[in-house]
Amino acid sequence: MKKLLFLFMLISSQVVAQNIAQLEEQIKKSAYNIVNGETYTERVLADSSFTRGLVRALKTPYSFNHKFDSLITVSTQFSPDSTFKIFTWQLLSEDEKSYRQKGAIQMNTKDGSLQLVPLFDCSEFTTAPTDSIRDAKHWIGAIYYKIIPKKFNNKTYYTLLGLDGNNTITHKKWMDVMYFDNDNKPVFGGNFFVYKNDEFKPKQPTSRFVVEYKKESIVKMNYDPELDLIIFATLISEENDPSKKETLVPYGTYEGFKWDKGKWVHLPRIKELDPDPRVNPDQTIKKKN
Repeated sequence: MKKLLFLFMLISSQVVAQNIAQLEEQIKKSAYNIVNGETYTERVLADSSFTRGLVRALKTPYSFNHKFDSLITVSTQFSPDSTFKIFTWQLLSEDEKSYRQKGAIQMNTKDGSLQLVPLFDCSEFTTAPTDSIRDAKHWIGAIYYKIIPKKFNNKTYYTLLGLDGNNTITHKKWMDVMYFDNDNKPVFGGNFFVYKNDEFKPKQPTSRFVVEYKKESIVKMNYDPELDLIIFATLISEENDPSKKETLVPYGTYEGFKWDKGKWVHLPRIKELDPDPRVNPDQTIKKKN
């Protein structure tokens, strides 16, 4: 009897995987055209078609584990603890001067049913996107490429690293902390950032962190599991004017954030990536053994 039950479950899971794969294949072209459509109308129609098709695929029971890895223009990131996965992508505006991000969070449910939280990018409707705690309907959009879970007081906080095409002259990279409230709804941002002994960084509000830089530059911002730090490139202005974000390029050194008692504490210099005797040892962290 147990063998028959196992065989039935195996066949069922294979059928489910095959059905989702077929639905994924149907939306692949739409996903591609969101980014590569020649006209705004074509891109918007592709976005609409893709969104409907994605929801249809996700309604398949136990769809959570499907990776959707053939959708090369859509980022699909799983939380390391398998609590949720998040889809993000972006749409170029009609005047081709800015981007709006799109997204959705799929929760991992015990019965395999769909629990989906749409994300609505409100970046264009605020002049200070770093200074507020936000819900899914007022999200600061980004295409996420990394999820870092950290715990404090028995609660898990997920730090999301993401890219924003922004506009014609700059890119942005975002560092946002997300957690789930008592109703299991996502909350973005909060008092998670601490800056010490640094005259420049305290000017940034603490709800989320952003690096904005020259469009053509390649700027690192990622999590280093060996150091257990989030690391990002220090930027300098080509015109000696940091207020001109379009002139900011990597300097060659790195800064970072270390998780400590529920806060991301800023480190002005990462000694291990750029040895320099002038660095204060108290502002660095040694590699794990």
